[in-house]
Amino acid sequence: MAFARFVRRAIDDARDERGWTVSDLAAHTGVGRSTVFRWLAGDWQDYPELAKVRGFCAALDLPVAAAFRALGLPDAGPSPRRRADDAPVEADVRVILERLADPTVPAEEKHHIRDLLRYLARRPVRRAG
Repeated sequence: MAFARFVRRAIDDARDERGWTVSDLAAHTGVGRSTVFRWLAGDWQDYPELAKVRGFCAALDLPVAAAFRALGLPDAGPSPRRRADDAPVEADVRVILERLADPTVPAEEKHHIRDLLRYLARRPVRRAG
């Protein structure tokens, strides 16, 4: 049921932050409405199709590792966007990503984190010297 809670929080956040309905979510993630509802109900034989879980997470900017943890699976390695030779993510950044993916963190707190990250991303870079 942890995965169902993860999906519920992701749907609630998508509705609150992006104004998406379940139909919008299905269109943006490539995961059909019926699949989303099965995930919410915890209705699957073995595990949800992992490619769909990855697509769901990618479209919603959620760490795939958080979804896999909710499914009780080990981390499935680096995300497709991250090459093996990339520098590792620092611990504080990892904590922020985990908070954004955590279904128990309130949507308002996630909204504040995202606002601050957007601000920092747009800020001019000051070069040393």
